[in-house]
Formats: sequence, structure tokens, C-alpha cells
Amino acid sequence: MSKYVLAIDQGTTSSRAILFDQQTNIVAVGQQEFDQHFPSSGWVEHEPEDIWNSTVATCREALQKAGATASDVVAIGITNQRETTIVWDRDTGEAIHRAIVWQDRRTSDFCQRLKINGLEPLFTEKTGLLLDPYFSGTKIAWILDNVEGAREKAETGKLAFGTVDTYLLWRLTSGKVHKTDATNASRTLIYNIKEGKWDDELLKILNIPATLLPDVESCSAEFGETNADLFGAPIRVTGIAGDQQAATIGQACFEPGMMKSTYGTGCFALINTGDKPVQSTNKLLTTIAYQLDGKPTYALEGSIFVAGSAVQWLRDGLGIIEQASQSGELADQADPEQQLIMVPAFVGLGAPYWDADCRGAIFGLTRGTGPKEISRAALESVCFQTRDLLEAMMGDMGAKADTVLRVDGGMVASDWTMQRLSDLTGAPVDRPEILETTALGAAYLAGLQVGFYPGPEEFAKLWKQEKRFSPTVDNQSRDSHYDLWKDAVSRTLSTR
Repeated sequence: MSKYVLAIDQGTTSSRAILFDQQTNIVAVGQQEFDQHFPSSGWVEHEPEDIWNSTVATCREALQKAGATASDVVAIGITNQRETTIVWDRDTGEAIHRAIVWQDRRTSDFCQRLKINGLEPLFTEKTGLLLDPYFSGTKIAWILDNVEGAREKAETGKLAFGTVDTYLLWRLTSGKVHKTDATNASRTLIYNIKEGKWDDELLKILNIPATLLPDVESCSAEFGETNADLFGAPIRVTGIAGDQQAATIGQACFEPGMMKSTYGTGCFALINTGDKPVQSTNKLLTTIAYQLDGKPTYALEGSIFVAGSAVQWLRDGLGIIEQASQSGELADQADPEQQLIMVPAFVGLGAPYWDADCRGAIFGLTRGTGPKEISRAALESVCFQTRDLLEAMMGDMGAKADTVLRVDGGMVASDWTMQRLSDLTGAPVDRPEILETTALGAAYLAGLQVGFYPGPEEFAKLWKQEKRFSPTVDNQSRDSHYDLWKDAVSRTLSTR
């Protein structure tokens, strides 16, 4: 009897593979970093072969560490860096250009022209997204327009497009399967999230032939099986979700109003809005949280550009800490009388501001300000930005901010930061026992399809809280701090 689910977690800087048992315990992990390419200012690329080779290597590493074979694995689940775009030749399987990464900004001018032509409301209405280079659609158009012969091949059905999940699935099945799931499709700018299909009108505007596109499945489905030569025997692929949606599933946020917040380099917060999409009036994204048995569940998503990277700046830019873990200890020693506010707009501000041109600032400096106060201000900036997202989400949903935050990512290891997050948002913060929630979400989707894991209601009971942080300050103190933050942001916005 098979014992494990294998989760492929293909990220922006590394590929990982994690084996989970039936009790969702982590059995073995394989991880491998790969190169980033920056051919021009604002351009970010990956070599598709690096993505593929590192994925296969880490899967084999995890199996070897566990002393397992392919026959011990009941299914594979895939989660991936979203929006990253690959176009390849259907006959040879070779990519016609490097993968254009989600962070890439080369299509900014194209997006701006579409906005000037008044098209953003149409895209937002159908896809839930803003016209931004972040998403896949304009990246596909750029490849077709800039790689010699690409458009002619695309129009005759000789090319295939995929986000990373689709590309990996194609390679795992030796070119037999060209599919994606609803969550990744919902991040392309060409998928109608209300009708559940690729949108002909948007494809025409971006001049993208429909022959490029993969079939769209629910997140838990039969996606095919791997070539036997890869791992020694075929393994079914039965789960796919984009990384932030997979983390939402791994955090068992299956009920409307449940929210997860992932604190990595940046921060991505998603709140479950149920079976109907909520159109944001606060510049949040409307997206598909997951789709099971053909039924989509929707979410509002907010993106914070700078979270953990603020701590990296303390370490690498200012040199006031040697390890990221020291930031909370330093912040705890700060002078409570100093009201230092840091706006970490190193690359502009994300939701709900979407101001790419504003830049960072620190307010309230005195002669007594030192590393402790700056450390506290950096960590508090992440808390304030999270409250921004909470306020925007509750405004869109017409609800009070009484949501519990389920958190994951590197920053959540700091007790001081998580307590401050609770104090400044006014929300309880729950840290789970399993912090690998993204991989767990992919594993769950795969295991659900093959009967290895139970339905969502039962799976939610397996979620275990490691620690809860509850607010310890009163509303007046919390709001007065937040007013200082809002005043500081208003002084940095380029559009004020």
C-alpha cells in the first residue's frame, strides 16, 4: 500500500519536493536553488531547463532520503510560482524563450497603453485583476511579438503556453498532457473567473491565439501520470494550485471570512469570500482560491511588496543585525517613547495603494534613535501594511475586522513580530505546527483526489495551532499608532 504524497513546490529561487504521510507529517525534503537572470533593467528570467532539472532532482532526493520508491507514492501535487510564463514548441518540447518571471516589468508600457485606451475596467470585470505586468497575459504577447517566427507558429498551433505548473506537467508526462488548474488560470489576465473559461474578447485584445492555451481543470483532478523512466514507475499527478492558493488550502481556510497571510520576501494575504466573487473597491485582486469538483471558491488577495526584505535590509543594507532572527530581539529593547514610523516603499507600495513610484522613508527620527528603534519600525511596518489589507478586505466584504489571521512564512518564527502583528491589527494571530503550508496544500489536493486524505471539513480538523497571539493593547492605542502610519504613507505617495 502506498504511503506518501509527493508535493512539488516550485518557487522563484528554488525548487523543493516534500513527502507527506497520511497524517500530514513531513517525511523527507529535497531542495535545490537555481540561477536568476536579469538581462535588462526590470527584466527577470529563468531558464526553463533549470526549473525542470531542479524539480526532478529534488523529487529524487526526497524519495532517496525517505528510502522510498515510486510505488510508495500514491500521487503527486504541484504548487508553483504564479504568473511566470513559458512558451514552448509542441514538437520538440523546447522553450522558445526563457521563462518570464512574475516580477518582470518589461510590459509596463503595454499595460499603460491598454489603460489609456480605457480597457482596465473590462479586464478587471472579467478576470478580477488589474492591468499590470505582474500577470501572464502581456508576457505571452511580448514573447509572440519578440521571438522570430513565434506568432506564425502560434497561429498554426505549433506552440504551447503554460505557467510553471503546466510546463512541469507537460515534461512529467513526456508531452502527453497540456493542462492547468483554475487558480493558475485565474492569474493570466485572459481567464474569465465568472464563466470559468478562457475569454475570447481578452485574447483578441492581447492578440493571443487560443491554440496556445492549456485545458483548465479543478485543483484536485486527474492530470495524468509521470513517465516511468523519471522515478522508476508511473505516478499519478492529481493536484495543482498556485503557491498562494495552495497555502490557503494548507491553512485549511475553507470557510468564508477565513484568512491566511504568508510572510516571505513580500507578503500575500488571501481571504475566502465563498462561492461568489467580490469585486474590490479598494484595489485588491479578486481571484479563485481553489476549485473542487468544478465549483470555484473565490478570494480577495492583497500583496505587500516588502515584508521579510525589510529585515534583509536591516542586515545587508544597514548592518545593524547579523541574522534575521535578531530583529525581534532588538525591537523588543527599543525606547517605547519614540514613535518611529518606517514606510518600506523600496519598490513602491502594493495593495491597497498600488503606487510604484513612491519611495521609502522613516519619520520621527530623534538624536536618541538607534538600531533598536529602526528594527522595531521595520517590523511594525509589516504589521501596519497587514492592517491596511485587513481594512481593505473588510471594506469590500462589508464585515467587521474580527478575522483570525493564520500565518506562515519565514517571519512568523519571531514571537515578538507575531505579538506586535496581533496588537497593531487587533486580530488574533494563529501560527500552525506545520509551516510548510504551501507544499501541504498541494499534497492535500493530490491526496484528496485519490482518497488518501479526507474531504475539506475533516482535513480542517488535522490543522494544528502551534501558538495563538492575542491583542494586548487597547483600541485607542492601536488606532493612534495606525494614524501615524497613515500620515506617514500619505507623505510618501507619489500620487498624493
